[in-house]
Amino acid sequence: QVQLVESGGRLVQAGDSLRLSCAASGRTFSSYDMGWFRQAPGKEREFVGGISWIGSTLYADSVKGRFTISRDNAKQTAYLQMHSLKPEDTAVYYCAAKGPGTMALIRMVGRYDYWGQGTQVTVSS
Repeated sequence: QVQLVESGGRLVQAGDSLRLSCAASGRTFSSYDMGWFRQAPGKEREFVGGISWIGSTLYADSVKGRFTISRDNAKQTAYLQMHSLKPEDTAVYYCAAKGPGTMALIRMVGRYDYWGQGTQVTVSS
């Protein structure tokens, strides 16, 4: 079992930066692929980005160049650094963990075994 807790979400203005954290506890964090997803009201949960257990990253086109994912295995924490935030980035952001696999699986919601409770990010215009 892995428990995930997101933090860092808040109200910001368009153009601001924000860093979300995902603290993990339980089994060995370093052996998991980590994903970030978001869900806006009335919309499906969508892939934002992910980082494999060996540190490879993949991003959705909508955030590429603005968002960066990293991980600190010693702290058992994954991060989502967001820059140049836009109102359309407003959503509940979730982190998720799954066993190691190909990068193609990183973006697939259904492949993740463990989820955090989410943290709200609101970007005002």
